[in-house]
Amino acid sequence: MADTEQPQLYLITPPELELSRFPDVLARVLDAQEIACVRLALASQDEDVICRAADACREVTHARDVALVVERHLMLVERLGLDGVHLTDGARTVRHARKELGEDAIIGAYCGTSRHEGMNAGESGADYISFGPIGQTALGTGDVVDPEILTWWSEVIELPAVAEGALDAGLIAALAPAADFFGIGEEIWSHDDPVQALADLTAALR
Repeated sequence: MADTEQPQLYLITPPELELSRFPDVLARVLDAQEIACVRLALASQDEDVICRAADACREVTHARDVALVVERHLMLVERLGLDGVHLTDGARTVRHARKELGEDAIIGAYCGTSRHEGMNAGESGADYISFGPIGQTALGTGDVVDPEILTWWSEVIELPAVAEGALDAGLIAALAPAADFFGIGEEIWSHDDPVQALADLTAALR
């Protein structure tokens, strides 16, 4: 995942996948817009479910030279031929993940709304930091990321930052100068046409 002036797009899968349909939908989205990375972010804790989903998504992403990371499940990365892991506990397990996966794996760390946690994760060896939620949502604690964190981060820290959670077209337009990546998931998958939904959401980036 490279850092560029123009924010890149980072897709987050739905928490549940219909494997008879989702790989085709994912392929259409990846063919329609340039995507830097896809995160397999399933709610299931069933190993077989995760493995089958990873295999199906990997076939689509790797055919298009797009990285695929799995959320949380560090021990599945090498076994399934994935590109890395997205950790959800801030800086806590970044060093362990790096030791297990080596220097070439992508390691991302979700740090919520905490700049301090993001800095710690970066110092521990993360390849990118994820901040969220960006928009107002009834889910979680109700906290949202202060836009100043992203602005400060872009000016001071070289490590790429992903802005995710309850995004809309206005937030993407406003934060485009500060974000390295926009993490987009349910914002498009809940629509009948995810390709058009993504185009509408990211119109300000073109």
